[in-house]
Amino acid sequence: MVSSAIGALGYSGFSIINHVNNMFYDAYQKNSSSGAASSKTVIVDIDDVSLEAVGQWPWPRYRVASLIHAVAQMQPAAIGLDIIFAEPDRTALINIQKAFMDDFNLDISLAGVPAALTDNDGYLGSVLSETGVVGAKYFYFDHSSSVEISGSSAFEIIGKTDLLTLHDAPGMLDNTYKIASQLKYAGFLNNQPDNDGMLRKLPLLIQYKGIIYPHLSLATFMRSQGENSATIEEGEYGPVIRVGRHYIPVSKKGFAQLRFNGPSHLYHSVSAVDILNGTVSEDNIRDKVVFVGSSAAGLKDLYHTVFDAQFPGVKTHAVMVENINDGNVIIDPTWGRTTIFALCVLTGIFISLLFIFVHSAFLVFAITTLWIAFMLIGSFIAFEYTGIFLATGTPAAIALILFSIFVITRFAIEKRHSHIWFRQLANARQVTMESMAAVAESRDPETGAHIKRTQHYVKAIADELVQSGFFSETLTPDFIDLLFVSAPLHDLGKVGVPDNILMKAGKLTDEEFVLMKKHAEYGKKIIYSTAEKIEGNNFLMLAGEIASTHHEKWDGSGYPNGLAAEDIPLSGRIMAVADVYDALISKRCYKPPFSHEKACGILREGRGSSFDTVVLDAFFNIEERIKEIAASFSDDNEMVLGDR
Repeated sequence: MVSSAIGALGYSGFSIINHVNNMFYDAYQKNSSSGAASSKTVIVDIDDVSLEAVGQWPWPRYRVASLIHAVAQMQPAAIGLDIIFAEPDRTALINIQKAFMDDFNLDISLAGVPAALTDNDGYLGSVLSETGVVGAKYFYFDHSSSVEISGSSAFEIIGKTDLLTLHDAPGMLDNTYKIASQLKYAGFLNNQPDNDGMLRKLPLLIQYKGIIYPHLSLATFMRSQGENSATIEEGEYGPVIRVGRHYIPVSKKGFAQLRFNGPSHLYHSVSAVDILNGTVSEDNIRDKVVFVGSSAAGLKDLYHTVFDAQFPGVKTHAVMVENINDGNVIIDPTWGRTTIFALCVLTGIFISLLFIFVHSAFLVFAITTLWIAFMLIGSFIAFEYTGIFLATGTPAAIALILFSIFVITRFAIEKRHSHIWFRQLANARQVTMESMAAVAESRDPETGAHIKRTQHYVKAIADELVQSGFFSETLTPDFIDLLFVSAPLHDLGKVGVPDNILMKAGKLTDEEFVLMKKHAEYGKKIIYSTAEKIEGNNFLMLAGEIASTHHEKWDGSGYPNGLAAEDIPLSGRIMAVADVYDALISKRCYKPPFSHEKACGILREGRGSSFDTVVLDAFFNIEERIKEIAASFSDDNEMVLGDR
């Protein structure tokens, strides 16, 4: 379900999925770049040095014509001009004549000037025509326009054009009439960065008024091959443009992916001023595909690529021509999205089966990692050696997401099982405590509910101590819970006291009292002997501590060990208050029940001698709660909670 949904998003071109795919595409580009310098192309760059030496842009058209003429004399394979001259040259003498006539009604004579040099646009047009330069156009998609010369393209796109669904431009920017009317060849300059601003592909074909035009890079390459037509064919991976013996894979929209060798400096360029000065060797130009343009920052024809934040637009033509020449254009197969969708579904099934049948978390992680590595490495190998890009980032992300979901789900299930097991263990612990307490209770039937009452007294006193800010480090919630379940075993040792002493109605003799006091030691021995058989965090240890110390007194006069003050464990000090209070308000074979008030009075007499003052104060802070507990677990009205 999850894998199908994410796969469908990827198939539909969802922006986040595209972003992930682009990340992998860029990584593949960086790791597979050859780092080789361009060999089939060269850029004649009207760079900042040229602008400083010759003059700021725009140059007079006759100077551009001189540059083109100088390049053409070096016998390049073809020349592409990455510049559009959309407005007349204002420095042309014929335009100056016209301006003086329009503004001042003055007819300026141009004696001695050759006619060809009075019209810069016409002169440049004638040079472009004579040298067979491929000029430039630009297509608008945000508004329509009309141009003086739209004409048919000198390059014909034939074949299975129905395989393509090209962008249909409503408007076009062209050179001035005097230039455009003389151009024999032209291509468009449009580039289209992706949504993240990165340039990764070029539109090689665009349709305008029913005519298919080639990109400047494609048109110039066709010119270098002496081809005036390109054929659209159906290839193994989708539509291809065939130019002579060269095949260029494109998308249905006519885009071709760029494969960069590396940073822009790898694409050879010469400065335009050096061409004009005649300092460039003909060997640098001969038989090369030349593009004339500008990398000057002020002209803002710069793009963000995987290697450069400012990659000159004129050099993107060189990248594409190098790719076409080397048969190195990256293939984005038309069946790629379907394949990735199927891989997404397969990944979902595989990871699901993995979690069903493999119970080792480490093994699941290892196999999932191998599966992701298999997809990514396989995709990279295909990219490196065949030029095919399959965006396996989506199924890899699905594998990670499903792994995370299943891990969380399995953790939740295991946690639930652990919780159930813990509850069962807690219940078993409680049953163990109650069973042991029942043994003690069976020896002293007059105190049937004594165990329940003291258990709740202890918890209530502990909670009050925490509320009052005392012993918070010791009295954690877990400790209080354990204190609650351990309290019933405080008199377990009475099973070792003879019945004639335990059930005696009158006062015990000194010898009998000595035997009675031994119940504290008996309780400790019984509990600790059982505790030795339990591994880990032993819940019985606290019960043994309570059994052996709840008769110790603050001043050291208690038994069995005569412990005093804080040497007495906190559990024993709390139990002492609870035990004495309940004994006082309960009926015993040797005494009637005392009222709550009388019992409290006796407790106060023992403040600082028998009892810890802090614990005793906590008891008195919750007197109403103590009375509620006593009433809830009364011995069939054999207790007195008020005045009699």
